[in-house]
Amino acid sequence: MYYIRGRELFCNDLARAAMGATGVDVPIASLRRVGQQAQTDGVGSSPRYLSYNVHNPSEGNILVSYDVDGGSYELITFSLTSSNGSVSDGKRGVCMGPAVFLGQTRFAVLDRPSRQIVIKNMQNETTKRVPPPVATVDCMFDGGASGRLLLRAEDRVILFEVQSRRVLGEISAPKLKNVVWSPDGSKVALLCKYAVIIADRQLELLGTVTDTARIKSGAWDVSPTGGTANEIFIFTTLHHVKYCLPTGDTGTIRTLDHPVYAQRVVKDQLLCLDREARTRIISVDTTEARFKLALNNKKYGQVMHMVRHSRLCGRAIVSYLQSKDFPEVALHFVREPRTRFRLALACGNIDVAMECAFALEQHASADGKDTIKEIWGQLGAEALRQGNHQVVEMSYQRTKDFDRLSFLYLLSGETDKLRKMLKIAGMRGDVMGRYHNALLLGDAEERVKVLDETGNKKLAYISAKLHGLDDAAELIKIAIETNGGSVDSLSELLGFILQTFSFTVVI
Repeated sequence: MYYIRGRELFCNDLARAAMGATGVDVPIASLRRVGQQAQTDGVGSSPRYLSYNVHNPSEGNILVSYDVDGGSYELITFSLTSSNGSVSDGKRGVCMGPAVFLGQTRFAVLDRPSRQIVIKNMQNETTKRVPPPVATVDCMFDGGASGRLLLRAEDRVILFEVQSRRVLGEISAPKLKNVVWSPDGSKVALLCKYAVIIADRQLELLGTVTDTARIKSGAWDVSPTGGTANEIFIFTTLHHVKYCLPTGDTGTIRTLDHPVYAQRVVKDQLLCLDREARTRIISVDTTEARFKLALNNKKYGQVMHMVRHSRLCGRAIVSYLQSKDFPEVALHFVREPRTRFRLALACGNIDVAMECAFALEQHASADGKDTIKEIWGQLGAEALRQGNHQVVEMSYQRTKDFDRLSFLYLLSGETDKLRKMLKIAGMRGDVMGRYHNALLLGDAEERVKVLDETGNKKLAYISAKLHGLDDAAELIKIAIETNGGSVDSLSELLGFILQTFSFTVVI
């Protein structure tokens, strides 16, 4: 990692820093003063931008850009095998925004007066001038590959290929401050004032995360754990370290006592700089991010391994799993019976739902009877949808839904239980229940008895005659005539019914 503290360019061995080594800051070169440059050390003072030439494996090249006095740049060249660096005289110039390396032996600056893209060689000589695709370009960044630039124009970013002068992509990015490419160049994070925009190498939008606090910095997690390298982007705000995924999912990893500027994330370690440009290593737990990533990538084996062996918990994870239609995974995180019952119903797990229903019923107060009845009703509806009629029967019994229970016995052909329901209805004094169960059983004698006992003697007489119960019909006839009634009109009605019934059967 190369960084500037005060007027000195330093190199820091991140591998040694990650192992806890000290004294790994190596001075590379001293920088010149620009304008009225302040003498305070720390990030935020001049210079403003630093760009390293990743295209040149033979020597170190760094472009340092300043905002003071309208903008300027300085090219630093040094040996990668020696700690002694040098700054060549004359390798300076004016520009707008950061200067950017285009390849092993060339870099680009944005000319201040004309706003043209000026291509220079390593001797700081101008080799070409290229007009930008739009006239409002005011800043440019690394394009993620040799010969490419990202151009900022108002509230959008343009991916531009210098050689062919083609626009390869465009995306909206209001108040863009910086860009961070993943190590493999497959993705880019556009750091705006209050948002992080994740895009692919062609600048196609993958996901956007907004925040109420200003985005300070960001780095890609390069850990190969679970195949998540270059998939998790860690960014910092004033008081938090957060993550975002290409899917647009985000979350908070930890809080910060002081602002830091992320440089690299590897093996749950965030290597960063503080405001005094001192190297710091902060522990971060990216388990939640890796869990969500595995879930979205449908790596269910990895998901279940993390469920069993990690400490993922909390309402946020459960809510996330529910919102993403993974209640069966959320079920592993919940122990509270009511929430667990809802999740079990959502994923169709009847056994777990029934277990939770019993637990809730056992600890329910007198005031919670209606709630328990509702719970068993929901369980019965789901069991009926799945065709689990044993659980449906239990549910109807618990809720005392005798009408549905009788109909269930009719559908399942359990006439013995249906006869028990007839007896229970009689014991309960449920007249309609007796009549319905008798109707479902085809028990005409019982139906006549119910009609007779409830004072519907004329209906009882017609029903008895229709079903050939002559003895019962005669007794009912006597009772009617004793009370001053007559069955003559009923006989005519009965004849009409029989005629109609015979016609219907023929049809």
